[in-house]
Amino acid sequence: MAVRPPVPPFTPETALQKVQAAEDAWNTRDPERVALAYTEDSAWRNRDRFVTGRAEIIAFLRDKWDRELDYALRKELWAFHGDRIAVRFQYECRDPSGQWWRSHGNELWEFTPEGLMSRREASINDVRITEADRRIFGPRPAGERGVLLPIR
Repeated sequence: MAVRPPVPPFTPETALQKVQAAEDAWNTRDPERVALAYTEDSAWRNRDRFVTGRAEIIAFLRDKWDRELDYALRKELWAFHGDRIAVRFQYECRDPSGQWWRSHGNELWEFTPEGLMSRREASINDVRITEADRRIFGPRPAGERGVLLPIR
């Protein structure tokens, strides 16, 4: 099995690295690249959808990014213990009609000893915003790493 550092048990530094690596990968909007961070049989709950395995993850992400245009994401480490990490996140995108959205959520992650994510549970709420309300533009600049996300 491939190793995807950092690996558990996580420390404050390695948990932050894992979260930033996930943010960076998701901001590529490349389903094949993103899926490599998950086990072949990874189980997801994303809102009300259940996805199992890399092939379904890739299909899910292709569909997601076909609908969620100009997607840009920020993740924040919330907590960690052993092989688990909890994350808070926000992302912005526009739908095909041009309406902008900010999505707020929490994720629970579980990892194998090799550092691949075997389980992901995401709870997400969407807020309609105007283009002028946007605050997330593309990948996070290095100077903004570690900056906490506002609640609203």
